[in-house]
Amino acid sequence: MYAIIETGGKQYRVEKGDIIDVELLEVNVGEKVEFNNVLFINNAGATQIGNPNVAKSAVHGELMQEVKGPKEIAFKYKKRKPFRRTVGHRQRYSRVKITEIIG
Repeated sequence: MYAIIETGGKQYRVEKGDIIDVELLEVNVGEKVEFNNVLFINNAGATQIGNPNVAKSAVHGELMQEVKGPKEIAFKYKKRKPFRRTVGHRQRYSRVKITEIIG
């Protein structure tokens, strides 16, 4: 059984026991998370397609930790001018373990 959920403007294909990194959530570590925007559910060949969401369905998970993604470097310069600027950024994510798919 798997489902496709939407969170943070992105879609994820999840199964029970999966660990995914999603956009930062306003939940403390160890607390339960519920995703209500379920777009698709496949249960042993029987599919349910949402319009836009599948009714009476949810995906439950547990917030494991907050992690940082890889460092991205942006280097700007102008040729023949003394202008150079280096800017770095690391996106923060919430690591969630999927515990249950209801649908």
